[in-house]
Amino acid sequence: QGYLVESGGGLAPPGGSLRLSCAISGFDLRDYAIGWFRRAPGKEREGISCISSTSGEKRYNDFTKGRFTISRDNAEETAWLQINNLKPEDTGIYYCALDGTRYWGGGFVCPPFEVAGRTTEDEYSHWGQGTQVTVSS
Repeated sequence: QGYLVESGGGLAPPGGSLRLSCAISGFDLRDYAIGWFRRAPGKEREGISCISSTSGEKRYNDFTKGRFTISRDNAEETAWLQINNLKPEDTGIYYCALDGTRYWGGGFVCPPFEVAGRTTEDEYSHWGQGTQVTVSS
């Protein structure tokens, strides 16, 4: 069975930047979209961004407001999430996950973050353990 390992979290000041990595092993990444999620203290996990298997589609949740950038390299078996202009509300545990549910146009595409008011995170079949991000001065 494969695995996903997030890294790159830590303590960062407001206004700073972090680049989170998701190292993936044991999966054919041509068969999966990759999503990033986070769980803030006392809140439910929320979807941040998703990138399709071919990198042709990138989705961002509304709250990202241009501060987050997702990318992937299938050959390197890695995905990244760049976070700029960090805010205290970005504090939380960040997860990457794989979704091989939706095939369209020659690749596996991202689900919407919600359907009929319900999160689609259940579509993601494989998850990492998460990396902690703390934004504080």
